[in-house]
Amino acid sequence: MGKRSRQRQKNQPAGRDDRDAGWGAGYADIVKENKLFEHYYKEQGLIPEGEFEQFMDIMREPLPATIRITGYKSHAKEILHCLKEKYFKDIQELEIDGQKIEAPQPLSWYPDEQAWHTNMSRKIIRKSPLLEKFHQFLVSETESGNISRQEAVSMIPPLLLNIESNHKILDMCAAPGSKTAQLIEMLHSDMEVPFPEGFVIANDVDNKRCYLLVHQAKRLNSPCIMVANHDASCIPMLQIQGADGKKDVLFYDRILCDVPCSGDGTMRKNIDVWKKWTTSNSLHLHGLQLRIAVRGVEQLAVGGRMVYSTCSLNPIEDEAVIAALLEKSEGALELVDCSSDLPGLKWMPGVTSWKLMTKEGKWYADWSEVPTSRHTQIRPTMFAPTDAEKLAGMHLERCMRILPHHQNTGGFFVAVLVKKAPMPWNKRYPKLRKEASSGSEAQTQSSAAAAETPCLPEGEEMQEEGAERKGDGEEAQQGAPKGASSSDKQDGVCGPPPSKKVKLFGYKEDPFVFLSEDDPVFTTIQSFYDLSPNFPKRNVLTRTHEGKKRHLYMVSKELRNVMLNNSERMKVVNTGVKVWSRNSDGEEFGCAFRLAQEGIYTLQPYIRSRIITVSVEDIKVLLTQENPFFSKLGDDAHAQAKKIVMGSIVLKYIPNPNNPEEPQCSIQLCGWRGKTSIRAFVPRNERYHYLRMLGVEVFRDKQGVAGCKPADEEAKGEEEEGAGGLDLENGSENGSSQAKMDDDNKGSSV
Repeated sequence: MGKRSRQRQKNQPAGRDDRDAGWGAGYADIVKENKLFEHYYKEQGLIPEGEFEQFMDIMREPLPATIRITGYKSHAKEILHCLKEKYFKDIQELEIDGQKIEAPQPLSWYPDEQAWHTNMSRKIIRKSPLLEKFHQFLVSETESGNISRQEAVSMIPPLLLNIESNHKILDMCAAPGSKTAQLIEMLHSDMEVPFPEGFVIANDVDNKRCYLLVHQAKRLNSPCIMVANHDASCIPMLQIQGADGKKDVLFYDRILCDVPCSGDGTMRKNIDVWKKWTTSNSLHLHGLQLRIAVRGVEQLAVGGRMVYSTCSLNPIEDEAVIAALLEKSEGALELVDCSSDLPGLKWMPGVTSWKLMTKEGKWYADWSEVPTSRHTQIRPTMFAPTDAEKLAGMHLERCMRILPHHQNTGGFFVAVLVKKAPMPWNKRYPKLRKEASSGSEAQTQSSAAAAETPCLPEGEEMQEEGAERKGDGEEAQQGAPKGASSSDKQDGVCGPPPSKKVKLFGYKEDPFVFLSEDDPVFTTIQSFYDLSPNFPKRNVLTRTHEGKKRHLYMVSKELRNVMLNNSERMKVVNTGVKVWSRNSDGEEFGCAFRLAQEGIYTLQPYIRSRIITVSVEDIKVLLTQENPFFSKLGDDAHAQAKKIVMGSIVLKYIPNPNNPEEPQCSIQLCGWRGKTSIRAFVPRNERYHYLRMLGVEVFRDKQGVAGCKPADEEAKGEEEEGAGGLDLENGSENGSSQAKMDDDNKGSSV
């Protein structure tokens, strides 16, 4: 420890250990006071009369912990049952350090009791021995993708999108990915369908934060998610190949536009906002928020729905952006009334008048009052429309503002927009098709009824990164003198402005290489696993052009279409779910590729051999012992195993509706059939998850060694072998790690 560190430790206040035990632990020196913040929101009148003190009091309280059960997984009901019967009952009326701990309660407005909140802080959950098992449960189930720890108000936007399995979805500012996870869950609402027709493209401007998205997506093992890295305000317009073989513009059915904001609604968990908050934050962000929203509605399909949201209460970032967007749309957009969509949620309607304040405390109620010297910092779109009739027609009261003191949450703003017609600037600058063979023909084939071009409305700064307009802009300029304006008419057709060259930053990803149907790799795989004739071989990809293929991944047909037609337009960070991994030990048994647990639910419907049907007791044995002999299994599983040659296998549990005591959902595990034993290739946290579902209590002691009750004593020594206990993640029959070939964060696919 350095001299300065020792000195800081020596001078630390004596009462530091008694600091706030909530989410803000570690911010003892930050005083939860900001007079400018209080003055600003009192003047705006957003808080109902007589409630302002209550509003400020709750803002100083730590935010309740909230968890959400992954809804699309077929065993969500089993997890909920496990939570209620095994963990919540133990917490009833518990008291720790004089603080009464209330049992977790379901969020009244979230469907099917899939989201819960509690007043237990992180510190209490982690430190209390009485809650240690509950904490281990949360950590383990979160890692395996069955539970997400997510702020309550953050769950609202995906619910308002009304997602169906065939929807094409864009999440414009997706990191860290909790809302993206919700979108994926909704897409997979029917687990019997391995490849929904829809997909999610999760985008973020920050390359490093994209890997947070990758981590979130990997937990859900979906073949329908792609992580991209672009500036949302000029995200490229993508193309897809239609059924007729012609390329069309990709328009999204649903768009989530959760824009960067000042975050004053997050003060309860982000304590440093108290110190940093100023009115300048919203003034600086307003323009970016509007550009992102404009870019979003440009890429939205007619009839599609876009949700705009912020974790700010400031009307400059909220209603002002929506009002400007509606005004620019000239009737193409409409605010949706969602008052009945989430029964039980308390919210305040959007406001129709607001004021603007500078950091010096100067107020402006209208653009006409703003001096010329301020015109670079303050823009007309920051004010409410002055035309009363136009303002009334916008129905800004349909926006929803969630105030923290109403339901003990964070602060939030959300507005739902539906697109009724193409944006007006897209009508004025029709796209030029590239179907004609000659340049002159191409210039005359404008498509007024065709897809929209990503032109921004007059007065908006053009920051396009290429994408759809890359070809169109060049085409419109054919024959024009160098430097000629792109808005000049040529043969009576308006062309869009020229595009800027796409600039890609950040880590250079490994390539995404799709395999052909006759690729040699399928020869042994096809025969070894007896794949069904309808197996989509063209959807399989790898991450290398040369050398041996280490891992094989799968994406949906629709995502394959997107990737093949936009390789030069977009930077893809990650996509696909791993379905096979190379195992050199397997070559001598007939196939060099073993099954991967991540993709088993996607792949299994196409596998017709090497499946062993197991019972509940068989699964307990397989997950608590490293290499159980065939004789440890039930007679039925034993007989099946003896008929299968060595190599990778599927262990499948089929629920018995006549025995409600057993799990009522299908369980599929990857395994390895050895000479005389079977090994389950299941990651540690998934093992814990399945064991809990089967009634086995899984826990870890302080040394990190796992244990099970009940469990075979024989497995105890094997459990202690791994650093994390029960760490039988992967491996060959003789215990080697050859089969364990997990990607690192940057080179892997979801």
